[in-house]
Amino acid sequence: MNRESITSSPVSTLEDWRLREYKVVTSTNLIAAAMPSWTAVRADVQTNGRGRFQRTWVSDLGGLWLSAVVPLNEDPLMRRALPLATGLAIHNVLRGLGVMGLRLRWPNDVLVKDRKLAGLLIDQFVPGFAVIGIGVNLSNEPEKLDPALANATARLADLLPMPPTLAELTALILRHLRQVLSDLDRNGAAALFERVNKLWASPRRVELDLDRLVRSGLFMGLDETGRLVLSDDHGALSFYDAHQVRHLTEI
Repeated sequence: MNRESITSSPVSTLEDWRLREYKVVTSTNLIAAAMPSWTAVRADVQTNGRGRFQRTWVSDLGGLWLSAVVPLNEDPLMRRALPLATGLAIHNVLRGLGVMGLRLRWPNDVLVKDRKLAGLLIDQFVPGFAVIGIGVNLSNEPEKLDPALANATARLADLLPMPPTLAELTALILRHLRQVLSDLDRNGAAALFERVNKLWASPRRVELDLDRLVRSGLFMGLDETGRLVLSDDHGALSFYDAHQVRHLTEI
C-alpha cells in the first residue's frame, strides 16, 4: 500500500458520488486512475499537479483539487464534448455562487476577465472510463510558489464576500457535473456545443501553437462537431481538434 492510500480518509457518499479525501497526493488523477465510475478524489495539496501537455499546475493549500471518474462514451463526438461539458458545469457552479465577469477560454479554462480561476485535465487510464481533474482557486495563493502567476490568476476569496468552503464547493461541482453529463447523454453533443458557444467572450484574436506550427486569427467558437473554428484575416475558416492545439494564446 502506498503512502497516499494510507493517509486517505474513509469513503463517504456525496451527491451520488463516492468521495475519497487525502491530505497530500502527487496527483488526484493518478489516485483516481483505477477507481470505479462515479468516484471522486479530493486532496488538500498536489505535489505534481498537471495541466494539458504535462504543464505544471500549482496546487497549494486552500484550493480545490478534485478528480472525478465517469463512464467514457466510445462515440468520438461525445468524447470531444466531455471536457467542454466539464467546463460548462464549473461555469454554472461559479455563476450560481455570484461570481461576476466569468467567461470560458478554449478548451476548458474558466476565467474572470483575463485571470484564470479554474481549469481541468481529462485522462484515460483504463478503457471505458475517464478521469476528470478539476482545479479551482479558492483561498490558495499560487503566485507565492510561482511568481510568474502574479496577476494571472483569480480566486474565490477575492471575488465573493462569503466564498464557499472546500466541502461546499466540492458538493456543488459534483452535483453540477453529474447533471451536465446527464444532459449530454440525453440531448447529445450538438446541444452541448450550442450551450458552450454562448459562454465565450466576443470573437478574440488568438494564436494557436500546433506543435511548432503557429496559426493566428479570430477565435469563432465551435463548429457542430465541437472543433475550434479559426477565421484568418481574409475570413477563411480552419478547424482544429483539441489534441492538435498545444496552446491557445489570446493576443
